Amino acid sequence: MAFPIPSRGISLTGALAGILAGALLAGTPAVAAPGGAIGTLPLGTYHCELPGDAEGAAGVPQPERDFTVIHGSSYAMPAGTGVYLLTGDRVEFTSGPLRGAVFSRSGRSFLREALADGREGALRCVRAPNSGR
Repeated sequence: MAFPIPSRGISLTGALAGILAGALLAGTPAVAAPGGAIGTLPLGTYHCELPGDAEGAAGVPQPERDFTVIHGSSYAMPAGTGVYLLTGDRVEFTSGPLRGAVFSRSGRSFLREALADGREGALRCVRAPNSGR
């Protein structure tokens, strides 16, 4: 015996099309406008430094700028915690002690300070090996 399907203004074809569209979109990464795909940095501690010179160390540590990505898009440092936004290869700290800082990402674990005029800054931050959780 067949049971009738109650009609509520949606055809079976329309319902199936909606389900199919939802399934196809589920595997698509979120895209921000205009920066690119939204993502997160690998978990772990990022050590920041300024370039050294030929007569001394290759880098001059800046421990007050070090931070740890703790989960999702959250970070922590001794001065407090905050949130960052990664779109494409641009990392912008939107709250916390680094609020307003912008970096460009090169590879998975290397960040370079981006200045307000678009030029690269001297500060660089690199994720410490084996520091992820």
